[in-house]
Amino acid sequence: MQNNNQNFSYNWAIILGGSSGFGFAAVEKLARHGMNIALLYRETAAAERELKEKLSQIAAANQVVIAPHNINALDLVARAIFIKQFAVDKKNKVKLLLHSIARGNLKPLVADGDKEALTQDDIQLTTYAMATSMLDWAKDLIAADLFHNDGRIIGLTSEGSYKYWEGYAAVSIAKASLESLTTYMAVELAGHGLKTNLIQAGITATPSLKKIPGSDKLIAHATARNPSGRITKPEDVANVIYLLCTDEAAWINGTVIHVDGGEHCR
Repeated sequence: MQNNNQNFSYNWAIILGGSSGFGFAAVEKLARHGMNIALLYRETAAAERELKEKLSQIAAANQVVIAPHNINALDLVARAIFIKQFAVDKKNKVKLLLHSIARGNLKPLVADGDKEALTQDDIQLTTYAMATSMLDWAKDLIAADLFHNDGRIIGLTSEGSYKYWEGYAAVSIAKASLESLTTYMAVELAGHGLKTNLIQAGITATPSLKKIPGSDKLIAHATARNPSGRITKPEDVANVIYLLCTDEAAWINGTVIHVDGGEHCR
C-alpha cells in the first residue's frame, strides 16, 4: 500500500525499540503516511535479516526511507554516534521521538524459592531503560537542533504502573517514574515546540508481555473485562501514535492517553 498522506514528507520518526510490538506497528502506520523512520533495536543476526527484509518492503511500498540501526539505544556512545550521523543531512528533522524500549528485570522483591530477588542495580537499569533514557534522547536531539519546530515525544506506560502484576515491580517503578517525568518534560520542553505524552495501552499480546509471569492470565482477564470484547492490538496503539503526530494534535501535551477500548473503566 502506497502512502496516502504527504504531510510528513521530509519529516522523521526516531523509534527506540521498534523491531516488534508497538514500535514495529508504528513503523508500518507512519510509513503509510509518508514519514521517514530511523529504527533502533537490538536483534540477533538471524532475526535482523528477517526484520530488514520486512522494513525494505515497507519502505518501497510507501516510498519512504527506513533506516535500521542494530545498536544499543541505552549506550551513551552509540547514541552520540547515531545523532552525529543523522545530523549530516541538514534537512532531517525529527517530528517524532517514540520511546518503545522494553528492557527490564522481572524478579520478585524478595527471593522466592529458585527466583532471585530484585537488586538495586536491577531497579536502576530497568528505570533507565524504560523511563529516564527518554529524557537523555530528547536532550541530545535538542542540543543537536534536530527536532521539528512542532515535534512530538511519545512514551508507553501500562496499567502495571499502579496495579500489581507478578514479577513486574522493577518495570512498575520505571513506568511510574516515566509518568512523572512526562509531566516535567511537557512543561520544560514546550518552549522548544515539543509536546510530550504517554500512551497507556490495554493488555496486548506483544513479545514483551509474554515474558511477564502469568501473562496468559492477564490476557484472559483483559478479554473478559474489556467492553469492546477483545484485547488491544499493536495497530490500535500505532493509530494513536500517528494521530498525536498530526497538526490537529498540537495542543495535546503532558497527558496519559488510554488506548484500550475502555478496558481501564472496569
